[in-house]
Amino acid sequence: MKKIKVTLIRSTINRIEAHKRVVKSLGLNKMNSSRIHDDSPAIRGMINKVSYLVKVEEVQGE
Repeated sequence: MKKIKVTLIRSTINRIEAHKRVVKSLGLNKMNSSRIHDDSPAIRGMINKVSYLVKVEEVQGE
């Protein structure tokens, strides 16, 4: 399965509460923190909701 790396590039201060919860559920806490997730429709939907806060890169899967 494909993997994607999600990095928080903008702060969640003064953002919509629902967007803060999405960022937290992606596993991102601080600025420039990154997590690797499976490329699934659920994760892609979450990324689309907060696309202005995160950067997405494809990663070579195992």
